[in-house]
Amino acid sequence: MAKLRAIEYLAQPDKHPPKPVCVAFGDDLFLRRQVLLGLRHAVFGDDEGDFSLTNFEGSTAEFREVAEELMTLAMFGSRRLVVVDGADEFVSRFRAELEDYVARPGRSGILLMDVKSWPSNTRLAKAVDAQGLAIDCGAPSGRDLTTWLSSWAKQTHKTQLSPSTADMLVEMIGPELGLLDQELAKLALMAGNDKKITPEMVQKMGGGWRAKTTWVMLDLALDGNATEALRQIDRLLADNEAPVGLLAQISASLRRLAAATRLILQSEAAGRRMGVGPALQQTGIKSFFLKKAENQLRRLGRQRGSQIYRWLLEADLDLKGDSQMPPRLILERLIVRLAAPA
Repeated sequence: MAKLRAIEYLAQPDKHPPKPVCVAFGDDLFLRRQVLLGLRHAVFGDDEGDFSLTNFEGSTAEFREVAEELMTLAMFGSRRLVVVDGADEFVSRFRAELEDYVARPGRSGILLMDVKSWPSNTRLAKAVDAQGLAIDCGAPSGRDLTTWLSSWAKQTHKTQLSPSTADMLVEMIGPELGLLDQELAKLALMAGNDKKITPEMVQKMGGGWRAKTTWVMLDLALDGNATEALRQIDRLLADNEAPVGLLAQISASLRRLAAATRLILQSEAAGRRMGVGPALQQTGIKSFFLKKAENQLRRLGRQRGSQIYRWLLEADLDLKGDSQMPPRLILERLIVRLAAPA
């Protein structure tokens, strides 16, 4: 069975009605939330379903309690929805019971589990693929991301967003879907009678002060101004900006500088010469950011440019538990590496 992606489900939810067991899995919290809302609407329609909906927290839920709720007849309507949020631990503790339930589910209850990890080679995952509905909530990237963004703007915010303008928005905000949705909501309010979001509107809005501060901070670091870049990091963290979210926004631009460095080095190894500008264009840098990106990559130099992938991976793993360093220090270390003299 072909894997059903969240962006495909959200585009046409009517084509994928809820099954007795549904799973929303993947690393993008925004997509998982949207899928949960979509499935809830499919079960209850415009009714909130307060009397036929039960939520459990996966770290404390017991299978017996969940099963009892699934077997309880709905007070109103014909179906009952039981949601287990953050169900990774719940799945680990009750895998055998869940395998049995998927094989013989209740008639009226729908079990919906929200998990980050869902290995496809397990018996449970294969059973849900065969009998239930599993939706992959991994974030789209590259062209898939901008295509999704244009479709999401039309579907959810009733506005037009061209692919080039979507590219610009991703460049400014980063690949965080939740942040992109927030910016689309703001831009939709600015759209005129034609309901069209223009590049000028995107530049004017600039992603709110947090997004602006993040990109200013990165520009300062790449220009060698570590002191001011660290002040901006402090400002963002003081306002409760999530370190993982900050790294995601920073990584969007840095990966392209890293990719351009790799293209240049590969070209030279093959006996050819590739300029900085053409290399950056091949990585997807748009014309309105090209000159700035050229200056940044020249200042970084090939030695540090070739280490960006390693630095980003190290920071990502450390923020997710591989290091005892405070998140602030992990981000500051990355900024100092970028800002240090070549």
